[in-house]
Amino acid sequence: MRAQARRWRTRKPLASSSTLKLFHSSRSGAFPVARRASAHPTELELLILKVLWRKAPLPVREIRQALADEGRDLAHTTVITTLNLMTRKRYVKRSMAGKACLFEPRVTREQVSRGMLGDLVDRVFDGSAAAVVLSLFDSARIKPGELDELRQLLKHKRKSREEPR
Repeated sequence: MRAQARRWRTRKPLASSSTLKLFHSSRSGAFPVARRASAHPTELELLILKVLWRKAPLPVREIRQALADEGRDLAHTTVITTLNLMTRKRYVKRSMAGKACLFEPRVTREQVSRGMLGDLVDRVFDGSAAAVVLSLFDSARIKPGELDELRQLLKHKRKSREEPR
């Protein structure tokens, strides 16, 4: 039996929906396959945000060039589509300068990292910050200077929690 080529089509989700609808089409018709919208930036969205956190506002052309300089040479349309999705998700805002669209981040690096790390702690480590730190010590090479810095941070955190409010 010859394998049939699969064709995927996307349809825009309803405004109140948090899923992106994918439809698999075959000779027998199309049937929906739902994928949950990401609660956090995707890998490409995060790369674009990093470019914009370094320097913003930027036109699409410069964002695309910065991504290419980092080893992600993408089609112009791919970058535009991703930026439009990011605008809808409120990660970036768009403004016009003549005929060019300029993009700048609406979210800070701290907001994104806090959200992503919080999700990781909850989903993988059942909310245990200690388990995260122990796992980090096991999996990463930590320099002696970094250990001293971590000790100072922990000492400072402990003092701030012990102080009466």
